[in-house]
Amino acid sequence: MSRNHKDKYENSNPRRTHTFMSTEDANSGKKSYWPELEITGSIRNLSPNLWQLTHLTALYLNDNSLQRIPSEIGRLVNLRALDLSSNKLRSLPAELGDLIYLRELLLNQNYLRVLPYELGKLFQLQVLGLQGNPLSKEILALYGEPSGTHKLLSYMLDNLQALEPTTSFACHRFFYRLGEV
Repeated sequence: MSRNHKDKYENSNPRRTHTFMSTEDANSGKKSYWPELEITGSIRNLSPNLWQLTHLTALYLNDNSLQRIPSEIGRLVNLRALDLSSNKLRSLPAELGDLIYLRELLLNQNYLRVLPYELGKLFQLQVLGLQGNPLSKEILALYGEPSGTHKLLSYMLDNLQALEPTTSFACHRFFYRLGEV
């Protein structure tokens, strides 16, 4: 293999280095375990089977042509890193808030105008990438402040909690009219 060809396919990101199984291990029947998965290359649709890989700790779906992320992403409860940068996303599912172990969420270079308030539940989030999205001035101002990620997540959580009592009250009122309370 020529040096140029090899460079084209080598991973230059030090965070994404992988050790492949040796020939001896493969020949002995050893099973592989992949905690990280990277899918790039103008992908428009994701297989529903992806959401069954609940053992994943990192999922890199950046540099594709994804227009939506299904709500089933909430099944990947062990994710620590999720990169959705450089896609064509206009919205995000509320179920992203179920990924409570996320430490890194990269959403750079998409078409996001709003964020789901459920992101406020991501208490362990340390890195949030939002650059290159047409978000509201209010969101961008919070995000741009010192400790902006923390302030933005607090804002999201406050707004989520403000919505929940209304929802509970409406449900309670509905069941009261039915005579079930």
